Amino acid sequence: MKAIKKWLNIGTTIILYALLLCMIVIVLSAKAAGGEPKVFGYQIKTVLSGSMEPGIKTGSVITVKPGGDMTRFKENDIITFHDQAEDVLITHRVIDVINNDGVVMYKTKGDNNDAADRNPVLSDHVVAEYTGITIPYVGYFMNFAQSKNGSIFLLILPGVLLLGYAIYQIWTAIKQIDAKEKIVS
Repeated sequence: MKAIKKWLNIGTTIILYALLLCMIVIVLSAKAAGGEPKVFGYQIKTVLSGSMEPGIKTGSVITVKPGGDMTRFKENDIITFHDQAEDVLITHRVIDVINNDGVVMYKTKGDNNDAADRNPVLSDHVVAEYTGITIPYVGYFMNFAQSKNGSIFLLILPGVLLLGYAIYQIWTAIKQIDAKEKIVS
């Protein structure tokens, strides 16, 4: 029983330290990248609308691959582009490629939208290509983590958990010492 308790204590300590380290890395990488975390050259984007449901659910995180020739896309590719009018990034499917005297534009549409987007997207406004990787509901957490309050909370929470666990360990050790002293007395 003592061996199991010892391994549980070691495991809990390792998990809490790993949690603290992960939170620090997530928060700092998001801040260093200007709010856009990157993993192995892929950007992680949070989906905040339902325009691409059911394939990409609201609150999901998706990975996109930035760079390359932005005139390479064809019908059914999913691209992330900068909407100049609303100053937001949008991820939609290409439904038509328009080549007008060497200027490539894409007609796009959200899978869940009834109509195509109003304006074609210039290839210069395309930011990245969707890689097909989606993790549902994690976007809500990432959005919170990138906020000021979220960053503070996620850095403080593991520290508080470690402190609480240390206090519990000290209290347990004192209780064991007291029990041994009563037996000796």
